[in-house]
Amino acid sequence: MPRFFIFGLGYSASRIAVRLAALGWEVMATGRDGDLSFDDAGNVRLALADASHVLSSIPPGGDGSEPVLEQYGDALEGKWLGYLSSTGVYGDCGGAWVDETAPIGHGRRGARAQADAAWCARGARVFRLPGIYGPGRSALDRVREGKAHRIDLPGQMFSRVHVDDIASGVVAGLEAPAGAYNLADDYPCHQNAVIEEASHLLGFAPPPLQSLDEAGLSPMARSFYSESRRVANGKARRVLCWRPTYPTYREGLAALSATMRDVV
Repeated sequence: MPRFFIFGLGYSASRIAVRLAALGWEVMATGRDGDLSFDDAGNVRLALADASHVLSSIPPGGDGSEPVLEQYGDALEGKWLGYLSSTGVYGDCGGAWVDETAPIGHGRRGARAQADAAWCARGARVFRLPGIYGPGRSALDRVREGKAHRIDLPGQMFSRVHVDDIASGVVAGLEAPAGAYNLADDYPCHQNAVIEEASHLLGFAPPPLQSLDEAGLSPMARSFYSESRRVANGKARRVLCWRPTYPTYREGLAALSATMRDVV
């Protein structure tokens, strides 16, 4: 049985693990839902020795340090490597389209850009992800909980991706050459459009339009609106032959809404 090791079995990586298991892989992992502790070096190294493929979803330290490469880099030689990065490495693009040829490291995600570059240098498949949504973590949940905002920032553009499309993209990358790949849907748009669609699906009135100051957002949430870009997925389509199951937020939210109704 082929063995796959994941550093950091969180929200996205858990969906990847389920997809891999269905394909016959034995998955070992550290993290919240994993079976190993990251600091249990002896057992982690034993598991890595048996694995042909390694994926990391662990974010960098605030100082730009890369924990997996620093502690286990010597145990990764000769293996397929994958890394879940962020399209935040591109910084603010003024709403313009951006692909993998664009420079990285000039935005608010400086530490992430350093880690992204370090994994690229190691020959990894680096999957750059925009805003991630899926079961239990979407505009539907924020609207239902009264935590959604519509911000009055005309021209602000964001990309997003359903968590299951991340999983299919990583699986598509198992036979792909090393390099960076944007896994984003086909339709970047203003976040307000997503909130309005979620409100419609739930039968709620959309939240009022507010300025950033009126919304009272946390510094982290506020920083989300400091950048604007459209993320192109052409390389993933061309090289990985990847096609998102949810090409826009409309299909993704509709599927999630149906699931929520089934649960209720």
